[in-house]
Amino acid sequence: MARYNPVQFIQEVRQEVAKVTWPTRKEVWITTLAVLVMVTVASIFFMLADQLMGYIVSFILSIGR
Repeated sequence: MARYNPVQFIQEVRQEVAKVTWPTRKEVWITTLAVLVMVTVASIFFMLADQLMGYIVSFILSIGR
């Protein structure tokens, strides 16, 4: 098995982290708001779809009575 040098590992990690392009605070807020809006829209859509399917199933089941 190869031996790993912890100091060298930490140096390499710091070098790799320095290469990362970090988003600005404004970019983080914009993407966060976009995600919240899309989650809200999707939630409303699926709630309405569920209600509609429930009404349809109830109607079909009530015909058989």
